[in-house]
Amino acid sequence: MKGVFLDIASLAERDLDLSGFDDVLGDWRSFAATASESRLANIGDAEIVITNKVVLDDALLRAAPAIRLICLTATGYNNVAVETARELGVVVSNVVGYATDSVVQHVFALMLAHHTRLFDYTAAVVRGDWSRSPQFCLLDYPVRELSGMTLGIVGYGELGQGVARVAEAFGMRVMVSQRPGGDPVKGRYPLDELLSKADVVSLHVPLLENTKHLIDAHALELMKSTALLINTARGAVVDNAALADALRNGVIGGAAVDVLDEEPPSPGHPLLAQDMPNLIVTPHSAWAGRQARQNAVDRTVANIRAFLAGEPMNRVV
Repeated sequence: MKGVFLDIASLAERDLDLSGFDDVLGDWRSFAATASESRLANIGDAEIVITNKVVLDDALLRAAPAIRLICLTATGYNNVAVETARELGVVVSNVVGYATDSVVQHVFALMLAHHTRLFDYTAAVVRGDWSRSPQFCLLDYPVRELSGMTLGIVGYGELGQGVARVAEAFGMRVMVSQRPGGDPVKGRYPLDELLSKADVVSLHVPLLENTKHLIDAHALELMKSTALLINTARGAVVDNAALADALRNGVIGGAAVDVLDEEPPSPGHPLLAQDMPNLIVTPHSAWAGRQARQNAVDRTVANIRAFLAGEPMNRVV
């Protein structure tokens, strides 16, 4: 069967082993990226379409009748018109759990950078502050230990559970939020209560109708004035403008985000302003460990292999 990878550069594929695609697809092509106006031409007569973030909407799917399988090299599938795929009999498969170690590592990198004032101290050394210190050390910025802090986790799937395991190793107390819009579960906390008690809040929910702007101005007001908000989920789970206001006004102690509600962001995005020293922004790179990216390739190959064997797996549709 013919296959095409529409945005292979999104995996920074240069250090990856892609031979699995050769093994399962005798005829496949790849494009570094695919602009909206080039989608149909790049797909051509391919029966298997692999995409990370290229949008496959209703009109595109109806205009490409050869497609039988769509493979997402990510967990999220909001870039695919899944109801149209269902109507047309197109199988859609994603990959799950491929980046857990990478994301968990990134969460704690952000948490530690904030609480150890890593960037403040690095800048101070470059400025020469340490060289001018009257004593052997420089203690201009207060450092806090994670041990004894309360970590609130919103979204307790693969990633949330991974973060919880490491948090316990640091001596943190873990609170898990009730599922947004879901029924109460024993041992989990209403979101408002969790926000009011947590020293760190880490978000791991998908972007759905009931999670868009889950953390809005009201939610931020509930948090401690010293609390840190971490978002490695989806940018629009947080009201980005409200977060910028909260940081400027000292409503919370800080934020560390790997995702924004516009990606790539425009230069005027509210969380790219230079007047929020209590904000760390990374460019949607939490998932991008080398092994995580190889996992995405290998599990996509496995999804194709299962489909060709007549036993599709990891099916969204």
